[in-house]
Amino acid sequence: MLIQIILVVAVVAVLFLFVRSSGAVYVQASKRIALVLFAIANIYAVMRPDDLTAVARVLGVGRGTDLVLYALVVAFMAGMFSFYQRFRVVDRRYTELARTVAIREAELVNRERGIVPEPVVSTGDGGALPTVER
Repeated sequence: MLIQIILVVAVVAVLFLFVRSSGAVYVQASKRIALVLFAIANIYAVMRPDDLTAVARVLGVGRGTDLVLYALVVAFMAGMFSFYQRFRVVDRRYTELARTVAIREAELVNRERGIVPEPVVSTGDGGALPTVER
């Protein structure tokens, strides 16, 4: 069937783009392996739909398409959870960066106003190096 060829080519293309993407370095190996296994299962389901229906009946699901739908719902939820975790980490990093920049700028402003003395750099032998004017 033509639709089987189109679906298999689409799955292989998406898998190739995901695995070979240079920007996907942050993707963990376990996620890549899970995606490859999921793609293989999808290709098998497309090529042998009667086997999928048999598996669905063994699992208590009426049709193979329903089993695929349930698997997609679980995969979608896992993907959304992964994105949520990643965005939380990025958000935390941006917050820390904004705090660091704000504190650094406040120190510079206070130093320019003379509120905070210039820092003295210690040499470790009891002496101090002179600070450099900016």
